[in-house]
Amino acid sequence: MKRIILTAILAVATGIAALAAPQAAQGQATPGQGGPKPKSAGERDAILAVQTAGQKNDPDAMIKAADNLVTKYTDTEYKEWALSIEASGYQMKGDSEHSQAYAEQALEVNPKAYTMLLLVGENIAGHMGDHDLDRDQKIKTATKDFKDTIEYVNLAPKPSPQTTDAQWADFKKHTVAEAHNGLGVVALQLKDWDTAIAEFKLAVDGDPQDAYYTRLASVYQSSGKNDEAIAICDKLLANPSLHPTIKRVVEGIRANAVKAKAK
Repeated sequence: MKRIILTAILAVATGIAALAAPQAAQGQATPGQGGPKPKSAGERDAILAVQTAGQKNDPDAMIKAADNLVTKYTDTEYKEWALSIEASGYQMKGDSEHSQAYAEQALEVNPKAYTMLLLVGENIAGHMGDHDLDRDQKIKTATKDFKDTIEYVNLAPKPSPQTTDAQWADFKKHTVAEAHNGLGVVALQLKDWDTAIAEFKLAVDGDPQDAYYTRLASVYQSSGKNDEAIAICDKLLANPSLHPTIKRVVEGIRANAVKAKAK
């Protein structure tokens, strides 16, 4: 989820001089000759307010400024960008219901807005229960969202000239990794261990973060591959700066793997 938030910040941090950047950052086709343009000084100030709030990582200010832009300037060419910022602001606050609602509005403007597809997919996958009446549809939707994210981000152009080729390549790699992590989470819901392992391995290959390694260790242990699980746990536990919450989870995975091996 951090990648989604960083995408929103990337969109606002590219500089107001390149006003086409916010929409390009979402993979959107540029409207009009030369990209989107504010239609008045007031709209330009509203755009700047959204950008400033994003640069400060202030979710309440992001939500307020973005809502002001799309409400006051209903014909703004920055609607998708503003809705994406608003969705990310709610995500930063831990409000998945509102973040998904605004992400879906952004997707109505641009169905290929890959950051919003990723956000919606993660919200669905993260709030799915075994006994949900619409569980099959949730799985289908989340899976499509994650796969579309991978396709669209790989085709996306750089958001602005200020973004270097190396920065953009790194960003795309990490976004793809987050989408593979999401596909792994969906596979866990289905107890499809082989697919989950494959997806989490792709996630750690693109972004070797502790959370992805922990999920990979967990699915190894659940599928009876206890040696592989223990090896990952030992690697994680050798890090003295491992987050305490992750450490407790990893210790539990390792204990279960050792216990299973002893049987």
